[in-house]
Amino acid sequence: MRIFNLKKMAVFSLQHRIMFFVVFCSHFVYGQISYSIPEEMKKGSVIGNIAQDLGLDLKRLKSGKAGLYSGDSTEYIELNKERGLLLIRENIDREALCAKITPCALHLQMVLENPMELYSITIEVTDINDNAPTFQKSEIRFEISESSVIGARFVLGRAVDPDVGINGLRSYSLKPTDNFALEKQPDVGKIVEMVLQKPLDREKQGIIDLLLTAFDGGDPRLSGTMSIQITVLDANDNAPVFTQMVYQATVTENAIKGTKLTTVSASDADEDSNSHVTYYISEAVDSSVTNIFLVDQHSGEVTLNGQIDYEKSNHYQLVIQARDQGGLSDSCKVIIDVLDINDNKPTIDILSMSSSISEESKPNTVVAMIKVNDPDSGANGQLHCVINDNIPFAVTNPSNDFFSVRTEQELDREREAEYNITVTCSDEGVPSLSSSASLRLQISDVNDNAPVFERNNYEAYVVENNTPGLSIFTVKASDVDSNQNARVSYILEDSTVNGVPVSSYVTVSADSGIINAVRSFDYEQLKHFHFHVKAQDGGSPPLSSNVTVKITIQDQNDNVPQILYPVQTGGSLVAEIVPRSADVGYLVTKVVAVDVDSGQNAWLSYKLQKATDRALFEVGPQNGEIRTVRQVTDKDAVKQKLTVVVEDNGQPSRSAVVNINVAVADSFPEVLSEFTEFTHSKTYNDDLTFYLILALAAVSFLFITSVVVIISVKIYRWRQSRIFHHSNLPVIPYYPPGYTDTGVTGTLPHMYNYDVYMTTDSRKSDCKYSTLGGHNVLVVDQNFTETMKRTSDENNFLEESDSPELQKPPNNDWRLPPNQRPGPSGAAARPEEAGPGAVVGTGPWPNPPTEAEQLQALMAAANEVSEATATLGPRYNAQYVPDYRQNVYIPGSTATLTANPQQQQVPQQALPPPQALPPAEAPKAAPTPASKKKVTKKDKK
Repeated sequence: MRIFNLKKMAVFSLQHRIMFFVVFCSHFVYGQISYSIPEEMKKGSVIGNIAQDLGLDLKRLKSGKAGLYSGDSTEYIELNKERGLLLIRENIDREALCAKITPCALHLQMVLENPMELYSITIEVTDINDNAPTFQKSEIRFEISESSVIGARFVLGRAVDPDVGINGLRSYSLKPTDNFALEKQPDVGKIVEMVLQKPLDREKQGIIDLLLTAFDGGDPRLSGTMSIQITVLDANDNAPVFTQMVYQATVTENAIKGTKLTTVSASDADEDSNSHVTYYISEAVDSSVTNIFLVDQHSGEVTLNGQIDYEKSNHYQLVIQARDQGGLSDSCKVIIDVLDINDNKPTIDILSMSSSISEESKPNTVVAMIKVNDPDSGANGQLHCVINDNIPFAVTNPSNDFFSVRTEQELDREREAEYNITVTCSDEGVPSLSSSASLRLQISDVNDNAPVFERNNYEAYVVENNTPGLSIFTVKASDVDSNQNARVSYILEDSTVNGVPVSSYVTVSADSGIINAVRSFDYEQLKHFHFHVKAQDGGSPPLSSNVTVKITIQDQNDNVPQILYPVQTGGSLVAEIVPRSADVGYLVTKVVAVDVDSGQNAWLSYKLQKATDRALFEVGPQNGEIRTVRQVTDKDAVKQKLTVVVEDNGQPSRSAVVNINVAVADSFPEVLSEFTEFTHSKTYNDDLTFYLILALAAVSFLFITSVVVIISVKIYRWRQSRIFHHSNLPVIPYYPPGYTDTGVTGTLPHMYNYDVYMTTDSRKSDCKYSTLGGHNVLVVDQNFTETMKRTSDENNFLEESDSPELQKPPNNDWRLPPNQRPGPSGAAARPEEAGPGAVVGTGPWPNPPTEAEQLQALMAAANEVSEATATLGPRYNAQYVPDYRQNVYIPGSTATLTANPQQQQVPQQALPPPQALPPAEAPKAAPTPASKKKVTKKDKK
């Protein structure tokens, strides 16, 4: 605990006294601060800067919802949260607020929330001299006998000044002072008495007027006056005298009206009427007091005439006068003390309260702050507060009359989500009085509980060969938290089953926890497997728990029995030999079979389905043993064939069949001779039949493919003949300048090159000549040029000297008519001699072609077949096929049939659909390898 004290003096045309006291305890802060102000300050005047004095930030006043609380219904002070100032709200009259009580102070409480803070504010109101002394009456009359002795006293009453301290009543003055003077009293607050100093003489002055003045000690000095009129009576020598000057009495508060308090008594030494004494309450006593008490005029008995309350006033003082008939009197005092009784219940005011609190709040967290007040005194006003219910809350008393409700231990919303807290406050009176206040507190949830599965582990069964997506079973987990913290999601944890992720076997629905099969299970491959399912809530951070799930695969009868012995072979014959001397029960062989299923699905039974002689053999139904039933005779056939059925016990049952050959003979040669024919009669194996069918299908496919190829070749040739042999275009021979044939043996010495461009696969291909410098060029499609390129490559192949069958390329002049062929075949003029523009006529082939010419035509035809079948299969690669175009020349043209170097790198493709091409400019003639070789020979020669 840390305690701070602060004293501060500030002057704003007035003096402030400030004391600041702060207590920090756990999560609760308590502080005290005091101010001192004069009364009668104007509305809106500043008392002090409480935010600065308490060291608080202005934002804290706003966020903490700062408010002032006062037990009084009148609110004199207000708090300016924007500036942190305490201001005067209502005019403060110290006399109306505290009367004679000093010091006079206002007690306020300022409460801040989040966290809870309490500050007690005490504002002391100092007195100013704003009230003059006053007498209850402005005039008082006396009848005094002239025979009154010197020293006789007469009660004048007292002045009242509501101010206190130096501003209160200070002195009296009586004028004139010829016959009377004021009795000197140390306590100016007591009743003033006048003393006769000089004998009266009614004959000289029958009426005497005096003026009594009361003065206070303020600055400026204020005063009040009262007139005194004295009527001088005839002589009455003796005044009444009380038996005692002070009477004491006690009365309990709430006593009933008429309760006797005490009796006063006085006697007069005179006789007759002058000795008769009457009692009355002096007029100097306040009327509020005289209304409560009553004195009997004749007996002097003082009784209660009204209601008294200890909490309002616990002490009364009466002045009783006794007067005789002659006007002489005496006075005494009656002091009445009021006794307190326990007649007030404690009052509980809730200053601040939290409507909800988190369940993770630490112990000693303040949830409410209350103020309890009991106006009784002593033990009747001593208070204690408790919480009677067995709940984790307690009440502490950090300061007088203030109590805080705190958490006593950790809270758990899952155990109790709401608390109704009843705080009972009792006093120490007899009997004790108590009051109660109820607080309703909600416990807000935090994610402190993980989901819990209904079972520690799960085991489910599923029959093999299930349908994928089958719902196997459901896992269920619950979370005792609320709202989002209780929302459970299910997650399949990563793991493997035989090296395969478990997610390929099962899936888990995130919302419902339903486990579904992803695949169809096989009992023979997987009998059971484990995996983990995690349940995770929706809190932040999320909490989770997991559970182990075991899936057991149940067997189905989905496997047929497998025959282990005797082994069934496809090509060879296996037979069991039984001697003819075999007795009854002779063990021929034993059928051994297994079933990979389990349980009754694997129980096997054996039956003899078919036999050459059923009366000779039998099969053991349980063990599969084949034994003779009777004695073997010479009449029994040597060749015996048995068919045994092996059946399992499943529902439905599955079976397998095995054929067993039995030879009844005494020697092996006899067995061999008998079973040779049997072997040849054996049917073909199923695999052999399959291969025969496959071979037949392959042969049929090849035949159909060949037919399609032949038809395609025929169609292609027909289309080519349409292009080249039915054209009406003139052929103009042309001889390159400076060219001579050397080393040729044919009849056609001149050779020409074609450069042809045309569209493919079109019966209506347009051939167009483009004229460039007097040269005629035939333009066709690019793919056709590739075909011609292959022909040229083939010619190069034939020209190579390393070729085993070296053949000179033929001269294409054989295509010219006889009148255009040079040499013996024709004597017509050469193109140079005919002149420019001369057209040489065309005609059929002149003579039967030579062997070289036939080879040329045959290779060209092969190339055409390759081009026609390009869309049906793989095409020839240009780099491996000889190009025959290098040795072919078109008469009348200087263009050489050659491959475009840029086109040689283009891979072979299927022929594109026919399309019309625009007229293209003829490329320049390029020398082919053959032409280069000829030029070289010519240079050497």
